Amino acid sequence: MPSIKKLVSQVKKNPNDVRFSELCRICDHYFGDPRQTGGSHRIYKMPWKGDPRVNIQDNKGKSKVYQTKQVLKAIGKLEEQNEFKNK
Repeated sequence: MPSIKKLVSQVKKNPNDVRFSELCRICDHYFGDPRQTGGSHRIYKMPWKGDPRVNIQDNKGKSKVYQTKQVLKAIGKLEEQNEFKNK
């Protein structure tokens, strides 16, 4: 099983072909446990104001492309915030 960094790198290269289980693994790592599971949706709370959630949905074993891109954007924002805190 690839590491999270390797998995994120693969997703960045091709966000159109991501398994839902892989996206769940990435989200669990970066955002913690989802506040909602069940059915085909998983909702993760974000640590910032505004739209403080990421919602991902299982689409026959794959993730939806726009949701994958939202996750990547949220990871970027989270990493940016962490860099700012560490300076």
